Amino acid sequence: MNEKLKIMDIFALGFMTFAFFLGAGNIIFPPQAGFLAGEHTFSAMMGFLITAVGLPLLGIVALALAGGNWKGLTRDLPAPVAIVMAVLTFIIIGPAFAAPRAGLVAYEMGAKPFLNAPGQFELSIFSVVFFSVAMIFSLNQGKLIDTIGKWLTPILFLGLSILAMAVFFSPQGEIGPAQGVYVDQAFSRGFLDGYNTMDTFASLMFGILIVDVIRKKGITSEASTCRYLILAGLIAAAGLAFVYIALFYLGATATNLVPEASNGGEILVAYVLALFGEKGQIILSGIILLACLTTVIGLVSACADYFSSLTKLGYRRWVVILSIICTVVSNIGLNQLISLSVPVLFALYPVAIALILMTFLRRFMPNPAFAFRLVLGVSLAFALFDAMKIAGVDMSILSGLPLFEYGMAWLLPTCVAIFAARFMGRFIASPCPG
Repeated sequence: MNEKLKIMDIFALGFMTFAFFLGAGNIIFPPQAGFLAGEHTFSAMMGFLITAVGLPLLGIVALALAGGNWKGLTRDLPAPVAIVMAVLTFIIIGPAFAAPRAGLVAYEMGAKPFLNAPGQFELSIFSVVFFSVAMIFSLNQGKLIDTIGKWLTPILFLGLSILAMAVFFSPQGEIGPAQGVYVDQAFSRGFLDGYNTMDTFASLMFGILIVDVIRKKGITSEASTCRYLILAGLIAAAGLAFVYIALFYLGATATNLVPEASNGGEILVAYVLALFGEKGQIILSGIILLACLTTVIGLVSACADYFSSLTKLGYRRWVVILSIICTVVSNIGLNQLISLSVPVLFALYPVAIALILMTFLRRFMPNPAFAFRLVLGVSLAFALFDAMKIAGVDMSILSGLPLFEYGMAWLLPTCVAIFAARFMGRFIASPCPG
């Protein structure tokens, strides 16, 4: 059997991966961060690129090293814990937050500007149509690389490239002053802003889906699958970095256009109108709709693929169920959905980071089972403190914790746990499996 993909198929695979990642949060959060960071845009952007590009890429590589599946990634954890982690991750990145958010951004920026008097009825109709289209694409799982990688993504990337070039060659103002926490905490704030993309979670989901797509192309060996998965991740990471840098610069030079901007979507709309006039709104709407649609297709497909492996319901039935749930959830409103998701992200994102990091460090651990359980447990415990603070709970009693004021109380204890696992693990009996 042929164990090689054609060059065009490799790029199509990379473009498909890029399209899966590039969704709602990836487009609306960077302009807002750049707008607020102003003169400190570079520092904020570096922090953002770590969590929104670097960590997702590491997630894909870690998944490749673990055999391309969740079971391999979590083999050192008790089976029930691994399943709970997977289910929570897939729910958060799928029907609970990320997929409905993508649909809402598609409505707010892709359809709403063209409606005379948009209300709840219009949102409901759009949600039904949007998630129905995503469902149709998702039902044809074997054709994802052809429909998305070879057709939809090149169109999306072309539109984004035109916008990026226009931003770089024709900025609409000077870089403004830093605002709020970005004055003193630009890097750490940018790092935390990257949580909003949810792409570290998504990398663990999409990596599994991409492995399935690779195998449906006739690649059976683990070495070849791992190589193509990493190549797809590198192509996607390069594309994402290009888009983020352009959007950060767009936001940083938009101060004169929208001095009182309240969100990244407003900044983006104003900038596109300034660059391209009223026709720019059509261009932007097309970009947003395509970006959100390809992401939802990836999210629904990945969730359906995983949940069908846990239950007796098949992949296609799960696609339908998840599409219906996403339609319903998307009707609660964008601001409410974002406000609900942030504390959850602060609680679980560090655990995902720890899981990825430990996958790379596993070979250096004398007792991997003990190491994974210790490090992930510590990261979760301290991340919950950050989550409660961001949710409005008075956590001033813990203000003395290192990096607590930056929203990263989990970081130092997690590093200490890694060192403890490395040097103490040999003296600890291995936990019983399962």
